[in-house]
Amino acid sequence: MAKSALLKSSLAKKYWMALTGLFLCTFLVGHLLGNLQLLQAVGPEARDQFNEYALFMTTNPLVMILSYVTYLSILFHAIDGVLLTIRNRKARPQGYKSFKPSTNSMWASRNMGILGTVILAFIIVHMNMFWAKMKFGGLDNTIYTTESGAEVKDLYTITLQAFQDPQYGLIWVIAYAIAMLAVAFHLSHGFASGFQSLGVNHPKYNGFIRKFGMGFAVLIPLAFAVIPFYIHFILENI
Repeated sequence: MAKSALLKSSLAKKYWMALTGLFLCTFLVGHLLGNLQLLQAVGPEARDQFNEYALFMTTNPLVMILSYVTYLSILFHAIDGVLLTIRNRKARPQGYKSFKPSTNSMWASRNMGILGTVILAFIIVHMNMFWAKMKFGGLDNTIYTTESGAEVKDLYTITLQAFQDPQYGLIWVIAYAIAMLAVAFHLSHGFASGFQSLGVNHPKYNGFIRKFGMGFAVLIPLAFAVIPFYIHFILENI
């Protein structure tokens, strides 16, 4: 097994790549459950609920610790993956007609670095549009008091406006869908591969892990992609 670009031990590389990848899978589920609140009808109650959720996610000490763990996991997973892809491409045999990687590996497994780069670019843009504004004062002028008495920033309205914008809304929706497609392909190989790297590899349950992983790779990104489509095409404009 190739050594990690960030860790000298190939064994450490194997476990850390798997652990960070599977941890990010749990993050996706949690993030999705929160974002699904955006599918509610437009109104004060829906706005208050989502904004109070956003406030909790950015102020609760335990959640903040998990957030920083997530950021570090993303950085490690992305940087190490890209560097390993570059190293593997340099070591790949050239000039042999018999070298046909498509005959013994999935397309996603051969292009994990490209998929990861697309996902990383999406994360940077996504965090700049929403997370950075929430954390660093970009929404200070939107603060209001909910019916329960909590002072919140109106991330709900900002999110809906982004996807309903007459000029750029559809562009953001399409870009989001492309990013989720990259996530789906990335997960289609990475989910089962993570368990295999951790030694969870046995004929009795390998089939279940692969099937569950493929289901996860389809359903989670699809659910994420539905949200901006719903906001742009179905949800009442604010």
